[in-house]
Amino acid sequence: MPRRRPESSPGSPASLRSANQQRVLDVLRGGVPGEPLDDDGGFTQAELSRATGLAPATVSNIVRELASSGLVETDPGSGRRGSSVRLARGAGLVVGVDFGHSHVAVAVGDLTGRLVAEERRRLEAGHGYTEALRMAASMLEAMTPGHETVRHIGMGLPAPVTNDIIRSSAIFPGWEDVDARAAAEKEFGLPVHVENDANLGALAEHRHGVGRGHDSSVFVKISSGVGAGIIIDNQLFHGAGGTAGEIGHLTLDDQGPLCRCGSRGCLEAYTSVGNVLAMMSGQLPEADLDHVVAAARSGNVSARRAFEDAGLHLGWGLASIVNLLNPSLVVVGGDMARAGELLLESARIGLRRHALDSVALTPVLASELGERASLVGAVLLAAERTELVVESV
Repeated sequence: MPRRRPESSPGSPASLRSANQQRVLDVLRGGVPGEPLDDDGGFTQAELSRATGLAPATVSNIVRELASSGLVETDPGSGRRGSSVRLARGAGLVVGVDFGHSHVAVAVGDLTGRLVAEERRRLEAGHGYTEALRMAASMLEAMTPGHETVRHIGMGLPAPVTNDIIRSSAIFPGWEDVDARAAAEKEFGLPVHVENDANLGALAEHRHGVGRGHDSSVFVKISSGVGAGIIIDNQLFHGAGGTAGEIGHLTLDDQGPLCRCGSRGCLEAYTSVGNVLAMMSGQLPEADLDHVVAAARSGNVSARRAFEDAGLHLGWGLASIVNLLNPSLVVVGGDMARAGELLLESARIGLRRHALDSVALTPVLASELGERASLVGAVLLAAERTELVVESV
């Protein structure tokens, strides 16, 4: 029977070395909050020393150990920049999967969370989870045959997720009471981490989008439904049960239109894509969202009014968020973000009407990553959950 390697005790030299290695790997994987990553994701050893607070000699030794283990690679630099250190391409890949009510998207990325391949396909409305997972698995197999180099998968779902389970059939039919993590791991044969899609959008915009450099922000995803991901002190905030950010079901008018959750006058009932299409069904009965956006930009006053109404209600909901959390930025993503200023201008007006003066001018900006935000976030989640370990000798 092989001898078990003894665990390092806290404070031991081996434990300290492992902790220092992890600090360097964390910077190589995620960068420095508030600072842009280089195009190649590389850092000089001097930059690693400043970012980690470790002595240059310590960083040099760690880089040498990580390089010998195959986790990092170095390139000779030129001029004042010096040699560049980055995670090795051979250290493995991660995968992001983003499910919506009518789509599935799959992306492959490296351990910094950078996407190297992606694909998006339509799903039938009301699809079952087995069908959806099977389609995602076939997409992944085409992108990485055999999955040999894939380490972890991050998966986003458009519904509240508690202990990997969706409890509401009204919000995401076909997935209710399913242990999404267990079902996905069975289908993919790989470790899977499940998260709400708005949370993943918040993570992506915080790391690689318009939210970079803000330690507190809110990402609001508006598509078939409405949800928010909250960043506080550079970390996702989940709440006690993991369902923080369900702003789509804030009640704006308890005598308002019936929402799919069973309540009346929810924010979602006024601001979702379905509501805008319903308002325009008389004039543009076969139109999808892009057609309505095009009509509004061409001067159709009814289409413009539909987005203005949605935006004013959105601002009302955002006022509750900024009054409570005081984020430095609100980012609007999802399908409705394609309306741009048609929606956002009136959202800012609604926010100013209902928020305290001290937070009424909180910036409200469109997502930089667009419809890809949740997918990018799923890849980042998988990269974060992939433990990089250097075996002691």
